[in-house]
Amino acid sequence: MKTVNLLLAVMFLVFAFLQINDPDPVLWIIIYGAMAAVCVMAAFRYYVRWLIIALLIGYVIYSTTFFNGVMEWFRQDDKSVLFDDIMKMRHPYIEESREFLGLVICIIILLIHLLLSRRQGRRITN
Repeated sequence: MKTVNLLLAVMFLVFAFLQINDPDPVLWIIIYGAMAAVCVMAAFRYYVRWLIIALLIGYVIYSTTFFNGVMEWFRQDDKSVLFDDIMKMRHPYIEESREFLGLVICIIILLIHLLLSRRQGRRITN
C-alpha cells in the first residue's frame, strides 16, 4: 500500500499542477494538495481521521454543486466531448462534469483511507 499511496500522492500533485490555468486554480490546488498530503500520510500508515472525514464531507457537499452539469453531460449523445478541450469552452457542463469526476476520485480515495484507518496503522485522532 505504501507504493500505491505514494503514486496516488504524485498523481494528485500532478492534478494540482495542472490546475494553474483553471479559472479557480487556488481552490483546486488546495483540494488536490490536501489529497496528496493524505496519501503521503497513509503511505506511512498515519491516518488523521478527523481530517479524512472533514475532507470527505466537504468534497461530497461541493460535488453536489456540479450535479446539474453532470446530468446535462449524461443527456448528451456524444459522451466523448468530456475529453475535448475545444468543446469545454462552448459548454459549461463539460468543465462541471470534469470537476465532479475529480471530486469523485478524491471521495473514493478518502473512503478507502477511512476504512483502512479503522483496520491498520497508527491513528492520529486530535
